[in-house]
Amino acid sequence: MQEPAQRMTLQRCLTSAWTHRGPLSWLLWPISLLYGTLAALRRGLYRIGWLRSQRAAVPVIVVGNVVAGGSGKTPVVIALVRNLQARGLRVGVISRGYGRASRECQEVLQDSTAKDVGDEPALIQRSTGAAVFVASRRIEAARALLARHAQTQVIICDDGLQHLGLQRDLEICVFDDRGIGNGLLLPAGPLRETWPRSVDLVLHTGTQPAFAGFTAPRTLAPYAVRADQSRITLEQLAQRGAKPLLAVAAIAKPEDFFVMLRAQGLVLDQTIALPDHDDFGGWAASDHADCTVLCTEKDAVKLWHRQPDALAVPLIVTPEASFLAKLDTLLTPLLEVRSQPTLSSGHGHKTS
Repeated sequence: MQEPAQRMTLQRCLTSAWTHRGPLSWLLWPISLLYGTLAALRRGLYRIGWLRSQRAAVPVIVVGNVVAGGSGKTPVVIALVRNLQARGLRVGVISRGYGRASRECQEVLQDSTAKDVGDEPALIQRSTGAAVFVASRRIEAARALLARHAQTQVIICDDGLQHLGLQRDLEICVFDDRGIGNGLLLPAGPLRETWPRSVDLVLHTGTQPAFAGFTAPRTLAPYAVRADQSRITLEQLAQRGAKPLLAVAAIAKPEDFFVMLRAQGLVLDQTIALPDHDDFGGWAASDHADCTVLCTEKDAVKLWHRQPDALAVPLIVTPEASFLAKLDTLLTPLLEVRSQPTLSSGHGHKTS
């Protein structure tokens, strides 16, 4: 796993540099100016109509961020899908499907692999049962989803705040405890675009929000899930002494997962941190036969193919009630106006 280790070292180096305006960030600052200029030019081309964005006939909610790296978007998407389903709405999800081998548009099915559709779309489909489609261009995913599931009433786009080819009706920007870091654009800082910018809702998944917005606390489920979907409680795992516990995570901040496991009373004999979206290509189950392997749900959709006895510990994100109430207030009139399952081209009010 030499290559993943090198990627992790680079990731840690940049993450550290992005917390403050030190020598490395200032060294990269001229490149960030070029990045910002190109991004502004692209937005301008959409604004004047040289590049066209397209609108779906059902309301589209984009859940994204302005900071590079994971901030908890996918757990938020899962929480929102479940909330809307509980309201009786038929919800679909679209995504680019980061990390998948294919670029073609396809539906995410119960037996789809992360290699084919991406780990996050696979997790969303298995966790919610919602219709999920992936495509390089989100509008293609929206078209395919509505063609296959014509009764869909609302689409949630997992990521894509900067994907201007798809118009959106509501934007939710997700932050963790990093806030906006050093406030600089990539690669000198973590920002994909300048902040503040106009969005409908700001949601913080961390414990110490850097600025105003709604909160969505993250907690681990009190149980772990086996590949056959049976469960074992974390309390049982904490009491078992037969095998040492090995925790592995291929997410943006693996240490957060390890800390949360320990907070549940688990004694971790070993931890393995891998780069976000790692495919576990170098993982050999035989190397860990004497351990009980714990992982995240996102990792489980890949790891179970190599380590069938691994246990996935779900991460639960619970948006505060006032956030859900505000979302309902914004979404209800859109549902009343946009009721016909057709697609058209045009220019929306939110194009960054």
